[in-house]
Amino acid sequence: MEAILFILLGGALVLALGFAKRRFMSFLSQSPDDYVSQGPDFDLRRHLNGPIQCEGVIYGPTGRVTSRFVGDFDTSWQGNRGVMREHFRYDSGNTQDREWALELDGEGRIRATAPDVIGVGEGRQSGSAVQLRYRIQLPESAGSHVLDVVDWMYLAPNGTIVNRSQFRKFGIQVAELVATMRPLEAQLEKRDAA
Repeated sequence: MEAILFILLGGALVLALGFAKRRFMSFLSQSPDDYVSQGPDFDLRRHLNGPIQCEGVIYGPTGRVTSRFVGDFDTSWQGNRGVMREHFRYDSGNTQDREWALELDGEGRIRATAPDVIGVGEGRQSGSAVQLRYRIQLPESAGSHVLDVVDWMYLAPNGTIVNRSQFRKFGIQVAELVATMRPLEAQLEKRDAA
């Protein structure tokens, strides 16, 4: 009887430690408030504006790279409403297009919609970071799964944006994306200066 009690207590401890790690020491434990005093300030209207070049990788559930991609973005704003058009080219030869409708309020909150996003994505820009949460429907060629997504974008001092996203199904991480985004003008200026 004592052995069963120790096994149950051990199992409970492992579950509690797993929950504590996920809640307090993981990607999901971040909050926009963590970045309030970090600068430079990330303003979507300024830093996601005009043509942007993107490159990144997608990791599968085993932590290995499953796909590499480059993307061309073009974002325009009218006041607090923006449209971001994305065109991705994957190492498989496949392409993908997405158009986001973005809306900001005066307190840094973000609302975002896209054709493959279920409902409305919500997030916040705060200090040097932007967080966005949404549900996405994968294309039929990828199984039509619906995934919960947490996007974090971090502004580097040179204006480059580092994007890290995690994709979950039933709370289990199934993919992760890491990408950089750079204003195209900055790339052209750097190349011309070299």
